[in-house]
Amino acid sequence: MQTKRTVFGNKGLPYLLLAPQLVITAIFFLWPAGQAVRQSFLREDAFGLSTTFVGLRNYRALFDNPEYLDALQVTVVFSIATVVLSLSIALIMALAVDRMLRSAATYTTLLIWPYAVAPAVAGILWWFIFNPAIGILPFVLEQTLGYDWNHNLTGRDAMILVIIAAVWKQISYNFLFFLAGLQSIPTSLREAAAIDGAGPFKRFWTITLPLLSPTTFFLLVVNVVFTLFDTFAIIDATTGGGPAQATNILVYKVYDDGFVGLNLGSSAAQSVILMMIVMALTFIQFRYVERKVTY
Repeated sequence: MQTKRTVFGNKGLPYLLLAPQLVITAIFFLWPAGQAVRQSFLREDAFGLSTTFVGLRNYRALFDNPEYLDALQVTVVFSIATVVLSLSIALIMALAVDRMLRSAATYTTLLIWPYAVAPAVAGILWWFIFNPAIGILPFVLEQTLGYDWNHNLTGRDAMILVIIAAVWKQISYNFLFFLAGLQSIPTSLREAAAIDGAGPFKRFWTITLPLLSPTTFFLLVVNVVFTLFDTFAIIDATTGGGPAQATNILVYKVYDDGFVGLNLGSSAAQSVILMMIVMALTFIQFRYVERKVTY
């Protein structure tokens, strides 16, 4: 079988078509990333009037700072919990909707609405729901379980709040892709397994889940990036990194040290480290995790 190739009559046309994307990437990613790397080796005041080259001193100070190490630990817990819960719940919902015949379109429309909500709005919504003074859920928890919910004072409650808000925001995105992946699986495969005597659980583990591995791998990468970058607005709207830095993830600490504390060199070093962490995780996922993906 011969592979079709696109042939351009003009040798400069491919580069012309790529030029807009390359320009956007250079302006909004490469140039800011380069500026962050340069600034991470400097110590400067908030107004940029005094600049001193300090080498790796900003990086060494970070790893000697207990607050930064705590933020790293908080980020790991938050990211793992958010990714696992959002993927699991979205897959369960997609499996439930995939079994419906008449009302599948209605349920799909309703379930993807939360994705249209901005992260800051999602954070404020759950902040109101869990507000110790006016929220409905703290009242229900106290009346039914005797639990005194207060995310303003208890770090565990604050972490649960931001995880719930982030999971709720991301479930719709994951659900949409999982449902598309399930609907692309030939029905004849599952029917043949059912005729051979395989139960629903066995059909899921031996047929459905392996064929969903490309979708799952894609969502894994997207969700990891989401938890490390796009959850800033949720943290800012709900807890502000508190109480006692219990929800101060790395991306929020970059903002807190740079824009609030005006420590520009440390903030730049943190952003470089965060960028390297994302690059390393993405490389590991594509280098090792993708080997187990069935295409």
